[in-house]
Amino acid sequence: MIKTALISVSNKQGIVDFAKKISRCGFKIISTGNTAKLLKQNNIDVTLVSEITKFQEMLDGKVKSIHPNIFGAILADRKNKKHLNELKKLRIDAIDLVVVNFYPFEEVSRENAKLKNIIENIDIGGPSLAKAAAKNYKNVLIVVDPDDYKHVIEIIKNKKVDENFRGRLAAKAFLHTARYETIISRYFAENFLNERFPQIYNLTFNKLQDLRYGENPHQKAAFYKSFWVNETCVSTAKQIQGKELSYNNILDANDAFELVKDFDEPTAAVIKHTNPSGVASAPRIDEAYKRAYETDTKSAFGGVVALNRACNMEIANLMSTLFVEVVICPNFDKDALSILEKKKNLRLLETGAIVKDYNSLDMRKVVGGLLVQTRQELNIDKRDLKIVSKREPTKEEIESLIFAWKVNKHVKSNSIVLAQGNVTVGIGAGQMSRVDAVKLAILKSEGKSKGSIMSSDAFFPFRDGIDEAAKAGVTAVIQPGGSIKDDEVIQAANEHNMAMVFTGIRLFKH
Repeated sequence: MIKTALISVSNKQGIVDFAKKISRCGFKIISTGNTAKLLKQNNIDVTLVSEITKFQEMLDGKVKSIHPNIFGAILADRKNKKHLNELKKLRIDAIDLVVVNFYPFEEVSRENAKLKNIIENIDIGGPSLAKAAAKNYKNVLIVVDPDDYKHVIEIIKNKKVDENFRGRLAAKAFLHTARYETIISRYFAENFLNERFPQIYNLTFNKLQDLRYGENPHQKAAFYKSFWVNETCVSTAKQIQGKELSYNNILDANDAFELVKDFDEPTAAVIKHTNPSGVASAPRIDEAYKRAYETDTKSAFGGVVALNRACNMEIANLMSTLFVEVVICPNFDKDALSILEKKKNLRLLETGAIVKDYNSLDMRKVVGGLLVQTRQELNIDKRDLKIVSKREPTKEEIESLIFAWKVNKHVKSNSIVLAQGNVTVGIGAGQMSRVDAVKLAILKSEGKSKGSIMSSDAFFPFRDGIDEAAKAGVTAVIQPGGSIKDDEVIQAANEHNMAMVFTGIRLFKH
């Protein structure tokens, strides 16, 4: 029979009600410090841990539950006569239920608190109690989540405390302690190791939601959020309307929003299968959206839209007759919501004001491993461009070249972006050869390539890409340079009276 409980919690949400109910179920309650004080104030009989350990708390409360009388009471195997005889000899009552949660290290470390205060919020006793109880889950119930209090009470009242239930609580405890210690280890690694990529890289994520399915209906999926996010992104966005997000919706929304975040001026992007079908910047966000959509109206069908300004009534009216899967933006004007709410299935994601932070690392899971790299925080202006052609680009061409180059960062390789002004007119993405990416961008432009400029995410290995662009009316090119045939490529540009600039920066995206 369960009869003794140890309660020691930092988060005291719901603990008084829980303690009252287990007390009515016949439990003797052992507690520590402020938890014991709170329970006593609410007329709950409590035995102090110090009465069990015969040792007063010390070091300002740092040491209180770490004692053989406590851990022996938790770890004893109830089917082992030797263990039971030892407890009896030492006059220790077995502890059958442990309710514990930890000092708020994560919250305090987020607040830019002083190091001393952060260190003080590293819990030692709590995780130790949780792991001891979880290790002996066949004999001890371990509860680390206040959300489980109600269910645990019901199980105890109905006397349905089976091994499977015990095991599930133990699993939650080990997940909880692992997450807690991972966050602490990451804090120390980031602040005291002079290594961007330490030998051991621990990660922890919280599940935001289960998804209907993965990339395809036969795959199961869920969406998790990193423990520490310092920027505005799809993981921190709030869904305010529409049906459940899918795996692909989240991928597309992420890529779309990361694209528009790179622009300071009002910018809109339409994304299909993680590639932009159209991007535009303009003085007004509704004008930017209209131009982005018109880049490739066929591909925009069923796409994801990202805006770096509020979605207004004009945009909502433009969308009212279109099939759009997701709209993600800082916020939605009331007039826009009154129009979009008629499209019940349209998913609306509100991010709040855009905050950028490129210090976090980019990660890609592969089978059996993890790839980690720094993120691309890239900005260039005309001073960063090396003019390699005989003809210098005009002021208007330079502006358009820089716009297309920023878009190019977000297009799958091999990739080509054609633009006029601050509007894409054709995008060739994910091709195995660069000249095919050029041809695809021209094809997608549907005759709008004349007078456009061209951005390439990597160098041209041959002159054929330039020749194809010239035939389509492209007037200027931006590319990294660095090919062994750069001279041949530059010569092609000169022959076609095209301006060409090198950035020295490759924009591969796989």
